[in-house]
Amino acid sequence: MTAFAELHRPGEPLLLPCAWDHASALALAGRGFGAVGTTSLGVAAAGGLPDGASATRDETLRLALTLGSQSFLLSVDAEGGFSDDPDEVGEFARQLAAVGAVGINLEDGLGPVDRHAAKIAAVRSAAPALFVNARTDTYWSGDGDTAETMRRLEAYREAGADGVFVPGLTDPARIAALAAHFDVPLNVLYSPTGPALAHLADLGVRRVSLGSLLYRRALGAALDAVADIGAGRPPQGTTPTYDEVRALTG
Repeated sequence: MTAFAELHRPGEPLLLPCAWDHASALALAGRGFGAVGTTSLGVAAAGGLPDGASATRDETLRLALTLGSQSFLLSVDAEGGFSDDPDEVGEFARQLAAVGAVGINLEDGLGPVDRHAAKIAAVRSAAPALFVNARTDTYWSGDGDTAETMRRLEAYREAGADGVFVPGLTDPARIAALAAHFDVPLNVLYSPTGPALAHLADLGVRRVSLGSLLYRRALGAALDAVADIGAGRPPQGTTPTYDEVRALTG
Protein backbone atom coordinates (compact mmCIF):
# COMPACT_ATOMS: atom_id res chain seq x y z
CA MET A 1 0.00 0.00 0.00
CA THR A 2 1.34 3.44 -0.91
CA ALA A 3 1.74 6.30 1.55
CA PHE A 4 -1.15 8.10 -0.14
CA ALA A 5 -3.45 5.07 0.11
CA GLU A 6 -2.61 4.77 3.81
CA LEU A 7 -4.08 8.24 4.39
CA HIS A 8 -7.56 6.89 3.56
CA ARG A 9 -8.28 5.63 7.06
CA PRO A 10 -11.57 4.37 8.51
CA GLY A 11 -12.75 6.79 11.18
CA GLU A 12 -10.17 9.39 10.17
CA PRO A 13 -10.86 10.39 6.56
CA LEU A 14 -8.33 12.18 4.41
CA LEU A 15 -9.35 15.83 4.14
CA LEU A 16 -8.00 16.75 0.72
CA PRO A 17 -7.77 20.49 -0.02
CA CYS A 18 -7.49 21.33 -3.70
CA ALA A 19 -5.10 23.89 -5.16
CA TRP A 20 -5.14 25.65 -8.50
CA ASP A 21 -1.56 26.92 -8.75
CA HIS A 22 1.88 26.67 -7.19
CA ALA A 23 1.29 29.24 -4.45
CA SER A 24 -2.05 27.84 -3.29
CA ALA A 25 -0.62 24.32 -3.11
CA LEU A 26 2.42 25.37 -1.07
CA ALA A 27 0.28 27.54 1.19
CA LEU A 28 -1.94 24.55 1.97
CA ALA A 29 1.05 22.29 2.54
CA GLY A 30 2.42 24.97 4.88
CA ARG A 31 -0.71 24.58 7.00
CA GLY A 32 0.18 20.96 7.61
CA PHE A 33 -1.63 19.12 4.84
CA GLY A 34 0.49 16.17 3.80
CA ALA A 35 -1.57 15.63 0.66
CA VAL A 36 -2.97 18.21 -1.72
CA GLY A 37 -5.22 17.76 -4.74
CA THR A 38 -5.85 19.99 -7.72
CA THR A 39 -9.17 21.43 -8.84
CA SER A 40 -9.97 21.25 -12.53
CA LEU A 41 -12.29 24.25 -12.27
CA GLY A 42 -9.60 26.36 -10.63
CA VAL A 43 -6.94 25.34 -13.14
CA ALA A 44 -9.29 26.00 -16.05
CA ALA A 45 -10.65 29.31 -14.76
CA ALA A 46 -7.17 30.61 -13.92
CA GLY A 47 -6.21 30.00 -17.55
CA GLY A 48 -9.41 31.36 -19.05
CA LEU A 49 -10.44 27.91 -20.28
CA PRO A 50 -13.64 25.87 -19.87
CA ASP A 51 -13.82 23.17 -17.21
CA GLY A 52 -14.88 19.65 -18.12
CA ALA A 53 -14.16 20.17 -21.81
CA SER A 54 -10.74 18.45 -22.04
CA ALA A 55 -9.19 21.87 -22.64
CA THR A 56 -6.63 21.91 -19.85
CA ARG A 57 -4.47 18.85 -20.46
CA ASP A 58 -1.28 20.87 -20.90
CA GLU A 59 -2.05 23.20 -17.98
CA THR A 60 -2.78 20.26 -15.70
CA LEU A 61 0.43 18.47 -16.64
CA ARG A 62 2.43 21.68 -16.25
CA LEU A 63 1.03 22.17 -12.75
CA ALA A 64 1.81 18.57 -11.85
CA LEU A 65 5.36 19.07 -13.09
CA THR A 66 5.65 22.10 -10.80
CA LEU A 67 4.16 20.40 -7.75
CA GLY A 68 5.07 16.73 -8.10
CA SER A 69 8.54 17.15 -6.64
CA GLN A 70 7.35 19.01 -3.52
CA SER A 71 7.30 17.45 -0.07
CA PHE A 72 3.55 16.83 -0.02
CA LEU A 73 1.67 14.08 -1.86
CA LEU A 74 -0.08 15.28 -5.00
CA SER A 75 -3.34 13.96 -6.44
CA VAL A 76 -4.39 15.39 -9.80
CA ASP A 77 -7.92 16.08 -11.00
CA ALA A 78 -7.74 15.01 -14.63
CA GLU A 79 -11.41 15.47 -15.59
CA GLY A 80 -12.15 12.46 -17.82
CA GLY A 81 -8.50 11.97 -18.69
CA PHE A 82 -8.60 14.58 -21.49
CA SER A 83 -9.42 11.95 -24.08
CA ASP A 84 -11.95 9.25 -24.94
CA ASP A 85 -9.08 6.97 -25.98
CA PRO A 86 -8.07 4.79 -23.01
CA ASP A 87 -4.50 4.48 -24.29
CA GLU A 88 -4.15 8.27 -24.39
CA VAL A 89 -5.54 8.51 -20.87
CA GLY A 90 -3.07 5.85 -19.75
CA GLU A 91 -0.21 7.79 -21.31
CA PHE A 92 -1.31 10.97 -19.55
CA ALA A 93 -1.39 9.08 -16.24
CA ARG A 94 2.10 7.73 -16.93
CA GLN A 95 3.33 11.29 -17.42
CA LEU A 96 1.70 12.37 -14.16
CA ALA A 97 3.40 9.54 -12.28
CA ALA A 98 6.73 10.38 -13.94
CA VAL A 99 6.67 13.93 -12.54
CA GLY A 100 5.79 12.76 -9.02
CA ALA A 101 2.00 12.68 -8.73
CA VAL A 102 0.67 9.86 -6.54
CA GLY A 103 -3.02 10.01 -7.40
CA ILE A 104 -5.41 10.75 -10.24
CA ASN A 105 -9.10 11.57 -10.18
CA LEU A 106 -11.07 10.45 -13.24
CA GLU A 107 -14.71 11.46 -13.78
CA ASP A 108 -17.18 9.64 -16.00
CA GLY A 109 -19.28 12.70 -16.90
CA LEU A 110 -22.10 10.12 -17.27
CA GLY A 111 -20.49 8.78 -20.41
CA PRO A 112 -20.57 5.05 -21.21
CA VAL A 113 -19.63 2.85 -18.26
CA ASP A 114 -17.46 0.54 -20.34
CA ARG A 115 -15.46 3.45 -21.75
CA HIS A 116 -14.69 4.85 -18.32
CA ALA A 117 -13.83 1.39 -17.02
CA ALA A 118 -11.43 0.99 -19.94
CA LYS A 119 -9.74 4.29 -19.03
CA ILE A 120 -9.29 3.10 -15.45
CA ALA A 121 -7.81 -0.19 -16.63
CA ALA A 122 -5.45 1.68 -18.96
CA VAL A 123 -4.25 3.91 -16.11
CA ARG A 124 -3.80 0.90 -13.88
CA SER A 125 -1.60 -0.68 -16.55
CA ALA A 126 0.39 2.43 -17.51
CA ALA A 127 0.94 3.81 -14.01
CA PRO A 128 0.46 1.00 -11.46
CA ALA A 129 1.54 3.12 -8.49
CA LEU A 130 -1.04 5.87 -9.04
CA PHE A 131 -4.04 5.86 -6.71
CA VAL A 132 -7.01 5.89 -9.11
CA ASN A 133 -10.05 7.67 -7.70
CA ALA A 134 -12.99 6.79 -9.94
CA ARG A 135 -15.72 9.40 -9.97
CA THR A 136 -19.28 8.97 -11.13
CA ASP A 137 -21.48 11.99 -11.78
CA THR A 138 -24.82 10.36 -11.06
CA TYR A 139 -25.46 12.86 -8.26
CA TRP A 140 -23.43 15.75 -9.67
CA SER A 141 -25.17 16.03 -13.03
CA GLY A 142 -27.47 12.99 -13.13
CA ASP A 143 -30.65 12.10 -11.29
CA GLY A 144 -29.02 10.48 -8.27
CA ASP A 145 -30.29 7.00 -9.05
CA THR A 146 -28.93 4.60 -6.44
CA ALA A 147 -28.91 1.52 -8.67
CA GLU A 148 -27.12 3.37 -11.47
CA THR A 149 -24.57 4.75 -9.03
CA MET A 150 -23.87 1.26 -7.73
CA ARG A 151 -23.64 -0.20 -11.23
CA ARG A 152 -21.11 2.35 -12.34
CA LEU A 153 -18.96 2.19 -9.24
CA GLU A 154 -18.90 -1.60 -9.26
CA ALA A 155 -17.68 -1.56 -12.86
CA TYR A 156 -14.98 0.95 -12.02
CA ARG A 157 -13.87 -1.03 -9.00
CA GLU A 158 -13.66 -4.18 -11.11
CA ALA A 159 -11.54 -2.26 -13.63
CA GLY A 160 -9.00 -1.49 -10.92
CA ALA A 161 -10.07 1.72 -9.16
CA ASP A 162 -8.44 2.22 -5.75
CA GLY A 163 -11.24 4.47 -4.54
CA VAL A 164 -14.71 5.59 -5.62
CA PHE A 165 -16.01 9.16 -5.63
CA VAL A 166 -19.60 10.43 -5.68
CA PRO A 167 -19.68 14.25 -5.67
CA GLY A 168 -23.06 15.78 -4.91
CA LEU A 169 -24.07 12.96 -2.56
CA THR A 170 -25.01 14.40 0.85
CA ASP A 171 -27.70 12.06 2.20
CA PRO A 172 -26.23 10.32 5.29
CA ALA A 173 -28.07 7.02 4.79
CA ARG A 174 -26.97 6.69 1.17
CA ILE A 175 -23.41 7.65 2.04
CA ALA A 176 -23.28 5.01 4.76
CA ALA A 177 -24.70 2.35 2.42
CA LEU A 178 -22.08 3.03 -0.26
CA ALA A 179 -19.24 3.13 2.26
CA ALA A 180 -20.30 -0.24 3.67
CA HIS A 181 -20.72 -1.83 0.25
CA PHE A 182 -17.28 -1.20 -1.21
CA ASP A 183 -13.96 -2.62 -0.09
CA VAL A 184 -12.16 0.53 -1.29
CA PRO A 185 -12.37 4.05 0.18
CA LEU A 186 -15.46 6.13 -0.52
CA ASN A 187 -14.73 9.75 -1.38
CA VAL A 188 -17.37 12.47 -1.09
CA LEU A 189 -17.24 16.15 -1.90
CA TYR A 190 -17.59 18.38 1.13
CA SER A 191 -20.69 20.54 1.08
CA PRO A 192 -21.30 23.39 3.54
CA THR A 193 -24.93 22.22 3.67
CA GLY A 194 -24.09 18.53 4.03
CA PRO A 195 -22.71 16.41 6.88
CA ALA A 196 -19.75 17.79 8.81
CA LEU A 197 -16.36 16.09 8.61
CA ALA A 198 -16.83 14.18 11.87
CA HIS A 199 -20.23 12.92 10.73
CA LEU A 200 -18.80 11.78 7.40
CA ALA A 201 -16.14 9.84 9.31
CA ASP A 202 -18.85 8.12 11.33
CA LEU A 203 -20.65 7.21 8.11
CA GLY A 204 -17.58 5.36 6.84
CA VAL A 205 -16.24 7.94 4.39
CA ARG A 206 -12.46 7.71 4.04
CA ARG A 207 -11.77 10.74 1.84
CA VAL A 208 -13.37 14.17 1.80
CA SER A 209 -12.42 16.41 -1.11
CA LEU A 210 -12.87 20.17 -1.17
CA GLY A 211 -12.98 20.39 -4.96
CA SER A 212 -13.26 23.95 -6.23
CA LEU A 213 -14.52 25.33 -2.91
CA LEU A 214 -11.26 26.99 -1.88
CA TYR A 215 -10.79 28.58 -5.31
CA ARG A 216 -14.32 29.96 -5.24
CA ARG A 217 -13.85 31.18 -1.68
CA ALA A 218 -10.64 32.93 -2.72
CA LEU A 219 -12.49 34.74 -5.51
CA GLY A 220 -15.26 35.62 -3.10
CA ALA A 221 -12.76 36.98 -0.56
CA ALA A 222 -11.21 39.19 -3.26
CA LEU A 223 -14.61 40.59 -4.21
CA ASP A 224 -15.51 41.16 -0.55
CA ALA A 225 -12.19 42.92 0.05
CA VAL A 226 -12.57 45.34 -2.85
CA ALA A 227 -16.15 46.06 -1.80
CA ASP A 228 -14.99 46.82 1.77
CA ILE A 229 -12.23 49.12 0.52
CA GLY A 230 -14.65 50.91 -1.79
CA ALA A 231 -17.02 51.44 1.13
CA GLY A 232 -14.27 52.86 3.31
CA ARG A 233 -13.84 49.78 5.48
CA PRO A 234 -10.63 47.81 6.02
CA PRO A 235 -10.89 44.38 4.39
CA GLN A 236 -11.58 41.49 6.75
CA GLY A 237 -10.07 38.01 6.84
CA THR A 238 -6.54 36.68 6.52
CA THR A 239 -4.14 38.57 4.25
CA PRO A 240 -0.71 36.98 3.78
CA THR A 241 2.11 39.50 3.55
CA TYR A 242 4.02 40.19 0.36
CA ASP A 243 7.06 38.36 1.72
CA GLU A 244 4.96 35.35 2.78
CA VAL A 245 3.57 34.98 -0.72
CA ARG A 246 6.96 35.56 -2.28
CA ALA A 247 8.36 32.78 -0.13
CA LEU A 248 5.92 30.35 -1.74
CA THR A 249 7.79 30.70 -5.03
CA GLY A 250 11.08 29.55 -3.53
